[in-house]
Amino acid sequence: MPLPPTGWHKSSYSTDFQEACVEAAVAAGGVGVRVRDSKDRDRRPFSVSARAWRGFLNALHDDV
Repeated sequence: MPLPPTGWHKSSYSTDFQEACVEAAVAAGGVGVRVRDSKDRDRRPFSVSARAWRGFLNALHDDV
């Protein structure tokens, strides 16, 4: 069973006027990250490992 998230953080690229917004939360203990659609919070989020999340963020920064 996944650990509960520590708190949701909305993407800085998401605004109230966009239809595609995401939120992420570090799972308790820092074992992974949960991601959800901020416009549909009742939908189950998906989880990725902390390593995969770091790789994703590094790829984004490298692309900027």
